[in-house]
Amino acid sequence: MSDTAFAGPSPALSGDGAVASCVTWRVPGTRRALQLALAGIWLLDAILQYQSWMFTKAFAQMLAGTAAGNPGFIARPITWSAGIIGHHPVSTNTAFATIQLLLALGIAWRPALRVSLAASVVWAVAVWWLGEGLGGILNAAASPVSGAPGAVILYALLAVLLWPSDRQKDAPFTAARAVGAKAARTLWLVLWASLAYFSMLPGNRAPQALHDMVAGMAGGEPGWLAGLDNDAARLLAHQGLAASIALAAVFALIALAVFAPAPALRAAVVAAVVAAAVIWLFGEDLGEMFTGSATDPNSGPLLALLALAYWPARTARPPAVVKAAVAPLQQAQPEGQ
Repeated sequence: MSDTAFAGPSPALSGDGAVASCVTWRVPGTRRALQLALAGIWLLDAILQYQSWMFTKAFAQMLAGTAAGNPGFIARPITWSAGIIGHHPVSTNTAFATIQLLLALGIAWRPALRVSLAASVVWAVAVWWLGEGLGGILNAAASPVSGAPGAVILYALLAVLLWPSDRQKDAPFTAARAVGAKAARTLWLVLWASLAYFSMLPGNRAPQALHDMVAGMAGGEPGWLAGLDNDAARLLAHQGLAASIALAAVFALIALAVFAPAPALRAAVVAAVVAAAVIWLFGEDLGEMFTGSATDPNSGPLLALLALAYWPARTARPPAVVKAAVAPLQQAQPEGQ
């Protein structure tokens, strides 16, 4: 499917109800819709970055905390950049929020799409390192329930998969159009297999690991969300190993389904969206957006958006079918019109 999909004729009626003309119109195709959704998430990031808490030294202290447990060559630049932000919190955060706003607007505006997607990759990688500590993947603290491998790196992955070019026009799904089916399947496999791996890390399969993680999210949340956290924590009490095995199994099946026929892939995409929603609600507390200190909605929405990019494409209708649908309208025109 192209970036714009033919939507068929739109007949204009004359006063007596006869078809007067046949006007074609276009609607955004699947890839363009996903690009706009990505722009919307960048816009949400910018709005969150403009919160008053982000203009304080507490924001820099939060960033500095991501250095803990990382190797020195990763941790030192994090500490250095956090120090600069701490000394100039207003100017640096204004720049960060404005960059994200410009990325959102650029992706939404077709003439700036390529430049903005490329810039988003650079920005996402920088924030993944200096703002998320590589999502904790090097300090044995990564958990898919809390956002591993880091939400911001998913922005970069989506930018690559939704790049506006057609390396493979007959791609089996949208994500394969720009990079080819083989590369797209490999990226899907690596992502979901890594989530399965992180689920089974020793720190995540401890008896109370998931319980403590979910229960700890309740602080600062609205009552209804804190109540959900507490209910989920009670279900996970002393079930860390069982829950980790279940999560790993689900992620592994989703990872392998990208090589399966279209019906199985559709089921995997649905499962991926559901898993992303569950993680976002119970593990990430909707990105903690109600606390006033969230910089982004976390990985849940991005995993769901990425999964939708792998929905098997429908076979396009041949031009003859379109012509056959238009013909009766053309024949209905009165003579002389």
